[in-house]
Amino acid sequence: MSRSAPAPAPDPDKGSASPFAAFRVTHTTHTVRTQGKGTYDLTSQAEDAVRVSDVRNGTLTAFTRHTSCSLVVMENADPSARRDLHEFFERLVPEDTPWFSHTCEGPDDMPSHIRMALTRTSETIPIINGRPALGTWQGLYLFEHRRAPHTRDVILTVTGTTQ
Repeated sequence: MSRSAPAPAPDPDKGSASPFAAFRVTHTTHTVRTQGKGTYDLTSQAEDAVRVSDVRNGTLTAFTRHTSCSLVVMENADPSARRDLHEFFERLVPEDTPWFSHTCEGPDDMPSHIRMALTRTSETIPIINGRPALGTWQGLYLFEHRRAPHTRDVILTVTGTTQ
């Protein structure tokens, strides 16, 4: 096991030598107006949030504060992959299931909550050299589970070092 030497004490004449001096946290909220069920690409908004933050290495966290949509990292090159995802969830959690009791907002209400619970309301993506470290075929998407159009907020938090 190797040990590193302790950090030198800051020199009051040279300013702070804190290792956290270049640490930054930024938050931006993006509004997404959906047209009903489907996936809505947020990749460019995520890239912009990282670029504007000046963070070189850290993490990007995307979070939606809704219970009937979710966030997914998904194939971005071939739209048929997202169509298959949509169809899979339609079959996995069908609307008009007779034993759902939570239907106050319509037949797609409870299925949308279950679909959200099976996916995620947040995604965390590493930032390396000032860019989200998504793979070549990956994009960040809001996954709307309701039939009707909705206005969704997605909070993008960028945390990391600027050096």
